[in-house]
Amino acid sequence: MNATWSAPVLPCAEAKALEERLFQGDEEREWAAMQRAGAAVARGVLEDFQEIGGFPAAGRVLVLAGKGHNGGDALLAARDILAQHPAAAATVWFAFGERSLRPLALRAWQELLRTAGGRVTKVSPKKDPLDGAAAFDLCLDGIFGFQFRPPIDEATVAEIRRINAHPGIRLRAAVDLPSGLGEKVGDPVVRADFTYATGIVKAPAIDPAHAASVGRLRYLDLGFFRGHDAQSKLRVLTPRVLDPLRGLRSSDTDKRAFGHLLILGGSRGYPGAVLMAVRAALRSGAGLVTAFVPASLAAAYAAVAPEAMWVAWPETAAGSLAAAGLPLLRERLERAKALVLGPGLGTEAETRELAAQITMSSTVPLVLDADALQSDVAWAGKAPRVLTPHAGELARIMAGKDRCPKGSVVVLKGRLTLVTSGDLTFMSPFGGPVLARGGSGDLLAGLIGGLLAQAPADALLAACRGVVWHGLAADLLARHRGQVAVQVTQLLDYLPAVLRAACDAG
Repeated sequence: MNATWSAPVLPCAEAKALEERLFQGDEEREWAAMQRAGAAVARGVLEDFQEIGGFPAAGRVLVLAGKGHNGGDALLAARDILAQHPAAAATVWFAFGERSLRPLALRAWQELLRTAGGRVTKVSPKKDPLDGAAAFDLCLDGIFGFQFRPPIDEATVAEIRRINAHPGIRLRAAVDLPSGLGEKVGDPVVRADFTYATGIVKAPAIDPAHAASVGRLRYLDLGFFRGHDAQSKLRVLTPRVLDPLRGLRSSDTDKRAFGHLLILGGSRGYPGAVLMAVRAALRSGAGLVTAFVPASLAAAYAAVAPEAMWVAWPETAAGSLAAAGLPLLRERLERAKALVLGPGLGTEAETRELAAQITMSSTVPLVLDADALQSDVAWAGKAPRVLTPHAGELARIMAGKDRCPKGSVVVLKGRLTLVTSGDLTFMSPFGGPVLARGGSGDLLAGLIGGLLAQAPADALLAACRGVVWHGLAADLLARHRGQVAVQVTQLLDYLPAVLRAACDAG
C-alpha cells in the first residue's frame, strides 16, 4: 500500500540517521527546519489550549531550554506565541546556562529577544523559576532531545520534579519528547499534557510504558518524508487520508454510486447504540443506509433519523433480534456494499447464533462492533471485515490466535487508536478524553461502515479514514465546547468542519 497519507514511526537511532541525511550538516537547512518546528509547536499549543478556554491574552509562558535543537524549538515557539499575544510574557530557564547554547539554539534565543525582549525574563540554572509558587499558563519543555542519555544532573532533576508537581501550571507541552525520554530513559521524566513530535514520531512516544509522561501525542509534519519516506510497518496517520473526501463529487451521479450500507443491531436493553451508528453512517457520505432493528423500536427511530430506511425485525421475548428475521436481511443483501453488525445487539443466545450465521454467509464486507465481537461471530465466514474492539474485547476474540486472519482489519480503540491489517499498523493521534464516553464507539462503527460502503474493496483504508475523521471531529468538539459538559453525539456536528478545513502540514 502506498500510504502517503501516513508517516513512519522510527526508533531514535533511525530518526537521527534520517535527519543527518536530510540536513547533511548544513546549518541553514537545520535552521529552516527549526523555524518550521517552532511555528508548528506554537500553532499546536494554541489550538490545544482551546480545550481549556484558550490561551489568555496576558498569559505567562515558562520555557525550559537546554543546549540544543529542542531548546531552540521551544524558544521559537515562545516567540510565535508572544507575537500573537502582545500582553503575554515569558520566563526562560536555561538548564545549563545561556553560554551553553549551541549556535542554532542561541540564534533562537536572540530571535525571541528581538521579537519580545521587553516581555522576556531570563533565569539562570541556579535559580528556581517557580520560586514563590509562581503560576504559569504554559510550560514549554525543551531541555533534552531524543538523543538523551542519563544521568541527569542534580539541579535539572530537582527542577523537573518541581515542574511535575507544581499545581500552578495549566498546560505542559513537551517539544518532540518529554525531557528524560529518548534513546534511554532517565529519572525523572517531564510529565507533559501534550507532546508535539517534530518531524518524526520517535518510538518512545508511543510506548505504553511512557504514556503518563507523553500525555496526548501530536504529530507535526515538517515535510521530512516527502521524497524520503522510510520503511516502517508502524506508521502515524495524518489528515491527508481524508483528502479524497474533500473534493467535488461528480455531477453525473446518483445515490447508488456512493454505496448502500446495512446496519443490524439494537435491543430493548440497549436501544441507543444502533441509532448512534445509523446517525454516523448518514454523515459518512454513503448514498443509502438501511437499518434492521427490533420491531418495537423501528417507528421511534424513523422519527429521529428519517433519512435511513428502517426495517422492523422480529424480536425475542427479551427484546433482542430473533433468528426468524434472517430472510429480511438476505433479500436485501445483494443490493448492499457493506454491513455493520453489533451495536446494541445484546448477548442473548439466539441473537448471538444469528450474528454468527450472518458473518458466516455474508457476501459483503463487514464492520463488527460491540456484541458482535465474540470469537464465534468475529471470525466466521470469509468476507473481509473490520473489527473495532477495545483492549478487553480484543483479548476475548484473539484468545488462542497469534494473528488476525487474512482479510481482516482490527481497529484497537485506546489512547492511541491502532488500525492494523497484520502487515501494517497505523496509529491515530487524534481524539482524546472527550471520546471517553459511552457511544463514541457506536459512532465510529457507523462512520467506518459508511466509508466501507463507498469503497468496499479497501477495508484498511476505510478504517483509517473513519478513525481519523472521528478523532479530528472529537478534537474540534473539545476545542469549541470543552472536554466535560458535552454529549458524544455532538461530535456528528463537527464532521463537516473536518472535511471543509484545509489540509495543512499535519
